[in-house]
Amino acid sequence: MTGSCPKPTHTMITEIVIVRHPVSACVPVNHKVTLRVRAEGTGILSYQWFSEDEKEVPGGTQADLTIRASKTQRYVCRVNDLFHNYIFSEWVKVKVLDIDKSGLPVDWQGEPHIAINPKPQAVQHGTKLSLRCAAFGIPTPHYQWYRNGQPLLDKTADVLQIDGVTAEHGGSYLCSISNVLEERWTEPVDVDIVQPDLPPPAALTATDKIALLIGNLNYRHHPGLMAPIMDVHELANLLQQLGFRVVSLLDLTREEMMAAIDKFIQLLDRGVYGLFYYAGHGYEHAGRNYLVAVDAPQPYQTKNCVCVQRVMHQMQERQTAMSVILLDTCRKWYNQGCIPSVIKPLGPNGNTVYGYATCEDAEAYEVQDGGKSTGIFTKYLNKHILQADKVTHVLERVSEDVGKDRLVSGKQAVEIKHTMKEPRSLTDKVRTTGHTRELHLRDVCWRQANELPRKKHLTFLCGVEVEVSFSALFSNVLVAFATIKTTPDHTQDCTVILSSNPAMEDIFSRSGRSEEMDSLLFNETHNPDCTLRLCSLQKLKESVVVKVDLHYTHKDSNLRHTESLQVDIGKPLVASCKLYRENRAGKDRKTDGAKVQCMSQISRSKSPQHQALAAPHRHFTRKAECAAKTATARSNEPEENDETELQDFRPCE
Repeated sequence: MTGSCPKPTHTMITEIVIVRHPVSACVPVNHKVTLRVRAEGTGILSYQWFSEDEKEVPGGTQADLTIRASKTQRYVCRVNDLFHNYIFSEWVKVKVLDIDKSGLPVDWQGEPHIAINPKPQAVQHGTKLSLRCAAFGIPTPHYQWYRNGQPLLDKTADVLQIDGVTAEHGGSYLCSISNVLEERWTEPVDVDIVQPDLPPPAALTATDKIALLIGNLNYRHHPGLMAPIMDVHELANLLQQLGFRVVSLLDLTREEMMAAIDKFIQLLDRGVYGLFYYAGHGYEHAGRNYLVAVDAPQPYQTKNCVCVQRVMHQMQERQTAMSVILLDTCRKWYNQGCIPSVIKPLGPNGNTVYGYATCEDAEAYEVQDGGKSTGIFTKYLNKHILQADKVTHVLERVSEDVGKDRLVSGKQAVEIKHTMKEPRSLTDKVRTTGHTRELHLRDVCWRQANELPRKKHLTFLCGVEVEVSFSALFSNVLVAFATIKTTPDHTQDCTVILSSNPAMEDIFSRSGRSEEMDSLLFNETHNPDCTLRLCSLQKLKESVVVKVDLHYTHKDSNLRHTESLQVDIGKPLVASCKLYRENRAGKDRKTDGAKVQCMSQISRSKSPQHQALAAPHRHFTRKAECAAKTATARSNEPEENDETELQDFRPCE
């Protein structure tokens, strides 16, 4: 029997097999990392490492790749044999964390090392919750978040994010961080879900802001005042800075006051801020305040005055967003035995403010300090009025300053009455959305009372050119300026004189007043050759013609010559409103009527027409003289005829 020995067999590996892939790592900056790959195949195997941009890693031709990790990078290894077979390992990421590594052990072997723990948070309901932790590890650690000890199966990243959190997302959170070497736990943190803060209230706005300012100073039968000129002028400028449409008037009769107030009331509407200011003589009776017109006789009756509460009643009837009345006048009590007439109150609409210069049965003072006159109340009102604060808070600061003023200590104390239900301020913005039609109508009416004549350039026969320009001191006081612009060679010693037809009284020409107004008109850049003040424009019934007289000397003949030109400026400023028509209608109304007998402590030694500029810090009250002229039994008895309650009329006994 013959046999043969079995021949030994050899198994050939025809494919390359990777038996161990490299593993990802998470390490600090510049940490040394070794990536390892193990493969089996036929013959000698060769290796080539690549980075994620598919570039060969220099020197990366061994099964082990050692790098100094400077940034996060992905790597892969290609394994080749001699038969041109090849295979790639799995991609791995070396994640580099640029964070504090001071706690990392020197002999660290890759077990998870927590570098960042999550922090407790208070998160508003409906917003995003974000918790973060971070750990070094080789292999890269696995993260598993827990809330109140229960795993959150879908939360396996280093950052936990939950959108639109609700109350159920509150609790204690921690994270398990592990790899094949070890498991570590972060510190537990509390997450509180809080209700969102209430949104800030929408900024209060006005649909428009309208102001009427009246200052009475040149009384025909009562002591004159000084301060209303400057008080009204400065307050008007400040209110214009706050966005108010301002009409400012001086020296009005009772009928003119009523006509101006009627025009003012017509400009008010729903959502508008209305402000009425008065400086001048006044008094109080049975809780009603009365403003004394410049034509009030001696003694005067309430039919010669304006009732403040009736003005407020009319303002509220227009459904304004805020109605403010500021009174720099006395409040002395007169005729307390009289039964007052009644003004039917409106519903409790609120947002009304009275700012009184002084308290009940007291006087308000004006001070003449050097070259400037001002009411004590208005002095501090102008100081604070631009402040962006609730209007009553502004008036409180005014009250505090008046209380600190030694000139009126114990004599004058501001009083504030209001029904404010919203924190409205005089600085509130104007928002016209939805009210553009009403705004346009108000704009037309307001511009009518504030429209200035255009600048005129006049050329005389002799060749001299004169510019005539205009400026409004008040809505019923216009100033014309004449400035010589060009003088030919044959003319010399040119002067210009302005006059008007009809002639209009200059209420500032009296002692001490012209200087104050000149300080407002002139500056270094505006020095006209002549000025003309046109006052009491509310009385104007025809167009004004300004006459410009040029006087010059002819150089050759040395004779003095005069040439004249005229400029028709129409009915400027408030003259265009034709308040005298309102005056006629006003005479047909039923009005309050009461004879008032009062005593005053103000000096009678100086008439208003000739009152000299007072010494520094000399003060006067704004209380009108009302001395009796007759000895009749009823000379001191008030009689009130209210427009709305005539049936209740009965005289005081």
